Amino acid sequence: MKNKTSVLPREGEAQPSGCPDNSAFKQQRLPAWKPQLTIASVLSSFFLTGAFCLTVGVFLVLSANSVREIQVDYSDKCSDCSKLRENSSNWNKECHCSFNFTLKEDILGDVFMYYGLQNFYQNHRRYVRSRSDAQLLGRNVNIQRSYCAPFSTYRNGTPMAPCGAIANSMFNDTIDLFYNRNSSVIQVPLLKTGNSWWTDKNVKFRNPESYNLSSAFAGTARPPYWQKPVYLLDEEDERNNGYVNDDFIVWMRVSAFATFRNLYRRVRRVRHFTEGLPAGNYTFHISYNFPVTRFKGRKHVILSTVVWSGGSNPFLGIAYLISGTAATLTGFVITGIHLKLRKKKTYFQKQ
Repeated sequence: MKNKTSVLPREGEAQPSGCPDNSAFKQQRLPAWKPQLTIASVLSSFFLTGAFCLTVGVFLVLSANSVREIQVDYSDKCSDCSKLRENSSNWNKECHCSFNFTLKEDILGDVFMYYGLQNFYQNHRRYVRSRSDAQLLGRNVNIQRSYCAPFSTYRNGTPMAPCGAIANSMFNDTIDLFYNRNSSVIQVPLLKTGNSWWTDKNVKFRNPESYNLSSAFAGTARPPYWQKPVYLLDEEDERNNGYVNDDFIVWMRVSAFATFRNLYRRVRRVRHFTEGLPAGNYTFHISYNFPVTRFKGRKHVILSTVVWSGGSNPFLGIAYLISGTAATLTGFVITGIHLKLRKKKTYFQKQ
């Protein structure tokens, strides 16, 4: 057998390059705080956490339950229009429907109108990526190299504006609300702007620079499922047109779940509606354009108020309640184990 040679460096020789310096930092000898966990500190942390979560959860649940909300499913109420929209060749035919509902009590404060979709999946990877952010910023880009395909250009080479599957599937029902007061019918004034995020409206979306929108989008065409070009989304307000249209911006922020709601309008608090929506009879008038039958979807229109914690969504409050209950129960379990072990220790000490 061969003798094993020593790998330790001789006196006067340099240390190997892989060896760390003999310093407090590199040898992990720095002073550190090492908490000593006692039964009192552990139990107090669990019980305090549980009390905090339970308190916050109760306030959040009570706040969510105080939201006034009216939700109407109009998928079946507009069945004739739904059948018409099943055939894509009828895209240019108008179809209207209306239905009534009654408010038994006043809805005071700011009232928001939402449209809701059920069984509409926006979280598919290809669907989420099917957009051109550079195009939505108003830049003159080659969208053929984007993720918009197959909704990027037509067969003749005309580019779509905006491109992509998200924009092409934009919700385009028109919803109007009427108040039946005595023998007269009053249209409820609704605000079209101010419904999108400020960062979206002022940072992420921009119209191409030109002296007017029609010339800015010259040489482009609307997406296949749209009934009018992007520069005519709001013919009454030039500042709410094109890529900066609030309805378009809200739709482009896709949902993570198959059932979701998007903000559509806000009730303008003027004349008979300064305090909100008074009790009485109302009528929804729908211009039905968005088909949902093929994917077995449902459509809703929602009137709702908001509180300091948001809308009518008790999920966060329930999550706090569950977390608080779990922390409190864990504290009681640890207390029981500690008392049992201490009693057992005392017994053996007496022996």
